Amino acid sequence: MATSTASSRALWKGAISFGLVHIPVALHSATSEQGLDFDWLDKRTMDPVGYKRVNKKTGKEIERENIVKGIEYEDGHYVILSEKEIAAAYPKTTQTIEIEMFVPATDIPFVYLERPYYIVPINKGAKVYALLREALLKTRRVGIARVVIQTKQHLAALVPSGPALVLNLLRWGDEIRSWENLSFPPEGAEEAGINEKELKMAEQLVMDMSGKWRPEDFRDSFKTEVMKLVHEKVETGDIETVIQPEESEGRGSGAQILDLTELLQRSLKKGGGKEEREKPLGRKSAKTGPDRAEAAAKGAHKRRA
Repeated sequence: MATSTASSRALWKGAISFGLVHIPVALHSATSEQGLDFDWLDKRTMDPVGYKRVNKKTGKEIERENIVKGIEYEDGHYVILSEKEIAAAYPKTTQTIEIEMFVPATDIPFVYLERPYYIVPINKGAKVYALLREALLKTRRVGIARVVIQTKQHLAALVPSGPALVLNLLRWGDEIRSWENLSFPPEGAEEAGINEKELKMAEQLVMDMSGKWRPEDFRDSFKTEVMKLVHEKVETGDIETVIQPEESEGRGSGAQILDLTELLQRSLKKGGGKEEREKPLGRKSAKTGPDRAEAAAKGAHKRRA
C-alpha cells in the first residue's frame, strides 16, 4: 500500500504547461528512502564525523579557497572552470513542467525511469488536472517534459497512475549504456533453440507462480534484522546521544489558470506551437527559491555502508 502524503510538505510549486494551458501544481516525493544509513561517529566522544578536503597526493587537508573545479578531458589533463562560468551554464529556473510531446506509454523502457514524484493540483487547478489525467488515460499516452529542480535540468515523463499524475524523472539517453557488446540469446523461441514442449512447461511454471502484486508482502530482510537488533539495544538502554544539525527547506510558488475551453481551443488552432507556449498568459508564478528537496534528502554528514 502506498505511503500517505496527506501531511507531506510540497517540494516544489509551479505549473504544468502544454499548448496554452497551465495547471498550477505542487510536487511531492512519491518515495522515501528506507535503506539503512550508518553515521560515522568518533567512538571517544560520540561526535559526528564529517568529510575532509584532503589532497590525495600529500594527504594533507586543504582550505576551501584553494580548491578549484576541473573537468578531465584526457587522462591527467583538466580544464579548469570558474564558479562564474559554472553558474552561467546552469539552466534557467522556470517553475514550469514544460511538456514537449506526448508518446505511447509503452514506448519508454523501464531502464530510463529514475525517480517518481506525485503532482498535486493547487490554486483551483483540479479540473484542468483531471482533464489532462483522463486524456492521457484515454489515449494511453504519457507526457515528455523538461523541468528544473534545484539547479539541475531533468527530462521527465508525466504518467497517470490511479487518481494521480506522477512525474517520473528520466535518465538522459547518453546515461544508458548500450547492450551491443553484451551477449544475449537471439530473440524468439525458435531462434533461441527452444522447442514447443519446453516453452509450454515454462509458461505453466510462470502461471503456477503468478499472483497479485502486493508490495507490502516484500521486505528488506537486512534492514529488518538490523532494526530488530537496534530495538533490542534500545530496550536494554544500550544507546548513545548525538546532536545533529537542523536543516531548513525552501518554498516554491503557485500559478493561475485562464478559461479552460478558450485555452484548449487556442492550443488546437495553433497546434500547441513552441512560440505560442512562450507567450505570457495570466500571472506568472513568482521566481522564488528552487526546490531544495534533493539536496536536503542527502543529509549533511551521512555515508552509506
